[in-house]
Amino acid sequence: MRLTLDEGWTATVTDDPLRSTPRFDFPGQCVRIAEYADVTEWQRFLVETFGSREWLWDAPDELRFDQAGRELVGAGLRLPHETADAEDSARLPAAPPVRPGGLRADEARDFRLEVTTELCRAPGDTVLTCLRDLDVLDEPLEARIGIAPDVALLVQHGTVVGWSLTDPAQYLTTGFAAPDPAPPAPATRLLLTECLDLITTPLLDEVRDRVPAALDRLRAADQALRTQPEDRHRVDALLALIADLVEDYADRPSPDRRR
Repeated sequence: MRLTLDEGWTATVTDDPLRSTPRFDFPGQCVRIAEYADVTEWQRFLVETFGSREWLWDAPDELRFDQAGRELVGAGLRLPHETADAEDSARLPAAPPVRPGGLRADEARDFRLEVTTELCRAPGDTVLTCLRDLDVLDEPLEARIGIAPDVALLVQHGTVVGWSLTDPAQYLTTGFAAPDPAPPAPATRLLLTECLDLITTPLLDEVRDRVPAALDRLRAADQALRTQPEDRHRVDALLALIADLVEDYADRPSPDRRR
């Protein structure tokens, strides 16, 4: 199968998916699939590969390919802040099943992979599906290509139209750190759902508008994260972003009050 990722740029599906464990960098709101473990290794990785990448103020999704064999060697996929409503999320087709596979670029040149705009959340946030737009839900998917464990690209009419992460709680971490290989605690799964509510619309808009009920939920989540006794690696990843929201919106007076 040949896939279009950007206008005029294509890649061919192979039988070799990435073996790297995904990292759901919660503070960065990005799922990363790569072997680099620090900034130095990341910079070297960018020099040695080609594809779509962040550049200055531009932050597209990232797919990086090896210069020699043009094989996919890493990815960085950004979570949208716009949450689809429950009715639209329920329209997400269950078929076809995920087929493991890698990608080989048809030519060695850079391209730009647009970020997705809509987040569809399965019940309990067992799967996060990120779509180019909601029009994707109007027609069947052609394929789901599992480029790494629990990460799949969604294909429609030969074009990549989104991606999904199964069991996101398992892969919670920060920055370059590897996720905890142990299963997440049940309480962590519940906290992930509450945190996802707070960092996506419509609740995020209420937090930014300093709606009292939304700020109460934000403070309660912050307190629950600080007092959770187990699974601290994952919980601290959630807390890093929630604590920033508390500082920005719940701890500071509103602009009207400052005046």
